[in-house]
Amino acid sequence: MDFGKLEDISGVNFSLPTDHPFMSKALNSFEASTPKSNLCFVGPPIWSNKEWVGKIYPTTAKEKDFLYHYTRQFNTIELNVTHYQIPSEATIQRWREAASPGFRFCPKWPQEISHERQLRGCEALSHAFTNSVLGLGEHLGTTFLQLAPYFDSRQLRTLEAFLKQLPPGFPIAVEFRHPDWFSNPSVWQETLLMLHQMGVGTVMSDVAGRRDVLHMSLTTPTVVLRFVGNELHPTDFTRVNAWANRLKNWYLQGLQTAYIFVHCGENINAPELTKYWIEQLNQQCYFALSPPRIQPKAVQGTLF
Repeated sequence: MDFGKLEDISGVNFSLPTDHPFMSKALNSFEASTPKSNLCFVGPPIWSNKEWVGKIYPTTAKEKDFLYHYTRQFNTIELNVTHYQIPSEATIQRWREAASPGFRFCPKWPQEISHERQLRGCEALSHAFTNSVLGLGEHLGTTFLQLAPYFDSRQLRTLEAFLKQLPPGFPIAVEFRHPDWFSNPSVWQETLLMLHQMGVGTVMSDVAGRRDVLHMSLTTPTVVLRFVGNELHPTDFTRVNAWANRLKNWYLQGLQTAYIFVHCGENINAPELTKYWIEQLNQQCYFALSPPRIQPKAVQGTLF
């Protein structure tokens, strides 16, 4: 994930902001009517990484089987491939059959809808996408709509009209990137209220170069967090510690589900950072999530 990445993070304040005041309103309004579930899904953003062969995949693993092995190590994935192409029925079936019990795919909306058409005149495409990913059945987590960086707050009504044409109850969270959404508190408040009334979630990104997108605002009892590490820099681990503590508080306030996608540079070290995330969540939030089983990669030519 290149968005917001910095080469030099020495001057970054990684402290978590305080919760937005809307947070308690959103969580309290759902707490009474929604059965408490306390679900948590954590995983890297890709499954196709040859560097993971012999590390979290068997040494004999073929690329066509990477997804199968991935779902035996993690319980969710940020599904970026759908950003570039709406998957066919055959592809959906293949993904569903490869997934382990309880695994959740979280597909990103196609860029043709979000970036090229900017949510206008795309009803047929939206229908095709929602119909496709609903085929994942119990393996569908939430979808996330990443708005284009040039889609600003003046287009709030366009976003509202787009969301209204989706199937009732379709799982979706919106990622805002243009700074205007966050620079005007009244506009952001209006946006949060609109999403809350429609049962639409928000996406947060914790990334060094854009601290404004870490808006700490929930509109549903589900949080979608894109956490961008810095190749196992010491701050990666202190940030995870702070997040685990914050999530513990949110669960106590009524949070139901968390989707956490762990980015880490080229993602070679994403399994290690994800493992640390899971260990801290288990410790602080009293989960029993299974951490990935990481094997030290054998060095070719080593004598034993």
